[in-house]
Amino acid sequence: MQPRLRLHIISRKKLLEAARTHRELSEPLDVWYRIAKKSKWRSLAEVRQTFPAADAVERFTVFNIKGNAYRLIAEIHYRTGRVFLRDVLTHAEYSKGGWKR
Repeated sequence: MQPRLRLHIISRKKLLEAARTHRELSEPLDVWYRIAKKSKWRSLAEVRQTFPAADAVERFTVFNIKGNAYRLIAEIHYRTGRVFLRDVLTHAEYSKGGWKR
């Protein structure tokens, strides 16, 4: 069994940019970041213990942010403990599906 590694978030810059664009996201994204960086997830099931609404979409994990108004899209490499942030989108932007390309 592999050891539980603390997660390394790459890159927080995406969160800060989203918070600048959407001021109401500053606190929810900061809360997500603080929880995620202390986590030691090894599977989607473990992610869902912390964030029950997290979903797997292809190779990404999608988190609902601010009461489902926004989506945080991340690629989690459980073996290495790295979380690559892809995007933070409004629900409407996410639904268009362009982020998958």
